[in-house]
Amino acid sequence: MSALRDALRDLSDDVFFDLLESEDAYLLVLDVPGVSADSLELSVDDGRISIDAHREKEPEDDYRYLEENRSLFLDVDLPLPADAIETEAEAAVERGVLELTLPKTRDGEMTIDVVEEDAD
Repeated sequence: MSALRDALRDLSDDVFFDLLESEDAYLLVLDVPGVSADSLELSVDDGRISIDAHREKEPEDDYRYLEENRSLFLDVDLPLPADAIETEAEAAVERGVLELTLPKTRDGEMTIDVVEEDAD
């Protein structure tokens, strides 16, 4: 997990994110203003998280760009935490916020219910 934290800290200061953890999963919340599901490519494969996002915008009416400082092109490749299950990752983007849920493996003790069988 520290590799993911370190990689996130190395991102540009223009990238805003939160990384949360529960007993069962990690949650990466990433601001991607103006990005929709159609302009976002996300994959979790081979121990890596790949995010490619871009904002598409057209000038209004008869305007044209003289200078553009609000473009968004985000292309990041992050390490997957060792205890995350990449095949069960889930993602949603709403109002420019991407939420990527990475469930954790269920290592450790497992309780097994023992039932009494009728002895005939």
